[in-house]
Amino acid sequence: MQVTPYNTDQSKKTQVEDMFDNIAPKYDLLNHVLSMKIDVLWRNNLVKWMRKDYPKLVLDVATGTGDLAIAVQKGLEAEVVGLDLSQQMLNVGIDKIKKINLSDKITMVKGDAENLTFEDNKFDAVSVAFGVRNFENLEKGLAELRRVVKENGSVFILEFSKVEGFLGPFYMFYFKNILPQIGKLVSKDNRAYTYLPDSVNAFPFGEKMKQILLDTGFKNVEYKKQSFGIATIYKATK
Repeated sequence: MQVTPYNTDQSKKTQVEDMFDNIAPKYDLLNHVLSMKIDVLWRNNLVKWMRKDYPKLVLDVATGTGDLAIAVQKGLEAEVVGLDLSQQMLNVGIDKIKKINLSDKITMVKGDAENLTFEDNKFDAVSVAFGVRNFENLEKGLAELRRVVKENGSVFILEFSKVEGFLGPFYMFYFKNILPQIGKLVSKDNRAYTYLPDSVNAFPFGEKMKQILLDTGFKNVEYKKQSFGIATIYKATK
């Protein structure tokens, strides 16, 4: 069953775009508060892993307000194209990038991850942080990421997974009960932060996600759990 933000008759893609347009002004604040800034550590870990491949041109899909695009540019001194469905999220990101004088290094564009307009084998690497979970058609989106990365280049995916072991129930209680309430208060969007735990619960992770990536045509897939499995970074090589 496909989990959507608003449970309406509109496509998941349209609902996701509307949701991020709605919460864009408060997104950065909420992201850092709700994750206690641990999301910054995860992004930095992705950049460290990517650095081993020395990419010079990177596509950051579902870039949102540009946090990962900025981390990639600063960490690798690469040229970055940030792409997102939500113009409101991009607008916040464009302002942020201007303030730190990186507009000549990071280009922000509106686009659909499942229908990329770039030619085959264009980018040295592709990154996605907390975006593949929102794809309407996961396999189609992953195939597009694979198409635009160069041969032997890699796609790096940071996505929520599930905490296993004794911490699991405590984390799930926070994730399902406390986090949505804070999200509602601050963002004024009653559904956006309920969609987050629902979509994470429904999303494959670990070995299942690895198998999906292999089935998409990637020749090698590795992954590293972050913070007891709250999130996972996948590296899928073309």
